[in-house]
Amino acid sequence: MLSVAGTKSKVKGGQGQFPITQNVTVVEGGSANMTCRVDYNDNTSLQWSNPAQQTLFFGDKKALRNNRIELIRASSQELTIKIGDVSLSDDGLYTCSLFTMPVKTTKAFLTVLGVPSRPEITGFTKPAMEGDIITLTCSTLGSKPAANIRWFRNDKEVQGSKELNATGKSFTVRSSLQFQVDKGEDGVAYTCSVEHVSLSNLYTTTEVLEVHYAPRLEISKPQIDPLEGQYFKLECVSIGNPIPEPVLWSKDGGELPDIERMIVEGRELTITTLNKTDNGTYRCEASNHLGTSTAEYKLFVYAKDFPGPTTDPNALGQHGPDHALIGGVVAVVVFITLCLIIVLGRYLARHKGTYLTHEAKGAEDAPDADTAIINAEGNHVHAEEKKEYFI
Repeated sequence: MLSVAGTKSKVKGGQGQFPITQNVTVVEGGSANMTCRVDYNDNTSLQWSNPAQQTLFFGDKKALRNNRIELIRASSQELTIKIGDVSLSDDGLYTCSLFTMPVKTTKAFLTVLGVPSRPEITGFTKPAMEGDIITLTCSTLGSKPAANIRWFRNDKEVQGSKELNATGKSFTVRSSLQFQVDKGEDGVAYTCSVEHVSLSNLYTTTEVLEVHYAPRLEISKPQIDPLEGQYFKLECVSIGNPIPEPVLWSKDGGELPDIERMIVEGRELTITTLNKTDNGTYRCEASNHLGTSTAEYKLFVYAKDFPGPTTDPNALGQHGPDHALIGGVVAVVVFITLCLIIVLGRYLARHKGTYLTHEAKGAEDAPDADTAIINAEGNHVHAEEKKEYFI
């Protein structure tokens, strides 16, 4: 890979006698052609010198014994040499001299790009444990200029912390990620990508994180109502790494009571023919080296002609109608009835007292019983004319 900069370097002199050069950029290991020319020359010699001011070629005469340097073209107007298998030590400022009086010189910079090494990821613990804090480090060596490192978690870019160290003319670049591991990290791919001007394609390396975590179980709910005489299946769904096994089934804290009807196959418990004796709490249990987990299911078997439960007994923790609600409604009805009886009784009592008082009016002031009777009879005669008022 060879590129030539667009800026020309020249030193002006009389009659167009001045050398012209161009900067050159080359990838380490490649070849660089260094050209010096003049528009006008009166048979004056041209010379190339390296950054250490050692003469490489004087005209067509090789001055430095170096098999990597060879002559391409030598004339009165041009001197072109080739440097093969370029290394970082060849990087620097080269001088072209035109031996007039006085000597005229111009400079050309040879830029050598250091190719980065393929990246390496360190810090992986296989396996990592849930809750661990780990640090992943991606490193690449020998780049010039310094390479750029990018991190990806699966396909999403994440930011790392960068560290840069110079070693001679090249650089060592490191980038680190630190995070706490959880079960969601299991199987996640972490990719380190190296970008550099010397590379036509990115350098990448990938590591997949393995995380061990304790088991977690749950029992999948059947899609049908448990009715007498039916086939019934429960499945113990587990997550965990390593996979928790074996799965152990029990009923009401003890062994399964009827192994002929209750068949265990791996994580599944099948009851071939349900009956009322199957009511109870079923539990599955499984372990790995990080712990043990259990899950429960409350089974209530309904009569064969039962229309079906309106609620899930595992969700409510009860079977049949809501007795608390019914009891509350009955209590409210009884309370309202008692209140109505009391109010009605007080109302009738007050009205009856007022009626008797008006009925006996006139007898209270009589001096003897005969007069009271006469007064009372008089009151009856005018009863139709009286209006009674109830207070």
